[in-house]
Amino acid sequence: MPTPDEAIHPVATGAAATTVALHQQPTKDGNELVFYSGWFCPFVARAWLALEEKGVPYQYKEVNPYKKEPEFLAISPKGLVPAIKYRGKPLHESLVICDFLEEAYPETPSLYPKDPYDRAQARLAIDVVSKSFLPAFFRLLQSQEVEKQAQALEEVYQGLRKYSERIQGPFYFGDQFTLADIVLAPWVARLHIVEKHRNFSASAVGPKFEQWVEAVKGRESVRKILSEERYYEEIYGRYLRDEAQSEAAKATRAGRVIP
Repeated sequence: MPTPDEAIHPVATGAAATTVALHQQPTKDGNELVFYSGWFCPFVARAWLALEEKGVPYQYKEVNPYKKEPEFLAISPKGLVPAIKYRGKPLHESLVICDFLEEAYPETPSLYPKDPYDRAQARLAIDVVSKSFLPAFFRLLQSQEVEKQAQALEEVYQGLRKYSERIQGPFYFGDQFTLADIVLAPWVARLHIVEKHRNFSASAVGPKFEQWVEAVKGRESVRKILSEERYYEEIYGRYLRDEAQSEAAKATRAGRVIP
């Protein structure tokens, strides 16, 4: 039986639709890269930001991951977006794709700082987002009891404060926009959801985080991949009611690690 999530708005809108329209044709550089995306997905946004920041040519293909179509399962075995096909070879998982792009296109702007110590710190920042912020964020969205929401909100703040400790400003490593920013940037476009429905406040995290949020909002690559806000509201309403059937939602509901 189809899930309600399968009826998700089928295409990107707003600025993202303009970006999608520019990437409908196969690439012509001999290194064909097809980007399989779900416009609504924050994990997709990580890989999309990496593509835009590095200026890598790509062909955009919209996928509804809830349909688990055999054709796409051959590319991404769990049916999750994002995924890419590079010279006919499939690859999936957002951070894996970002690191692949970094290595496959060394002549493009780097997603990491040059200094080895800073590169290590970038990986630690990514770890904080993955292990501390994201699980708490989904618990905050999906919790139905006020007490559990309050607990999850405090865990969100703790994760973001830990992340913020090393923000140099305006971005994590000063003027350079790196993977340490990209790993969290997609959730900036979703903060209005928890501000409106779960009492989240960026000011409660601290001034460095507030300034970082404003810098991320102003980044051209971020603006280029955003759809209209009302469509995010529609999607995240299912999370707020704990009805969403994404793999992240199901893992959160079951107390498992987000895949």
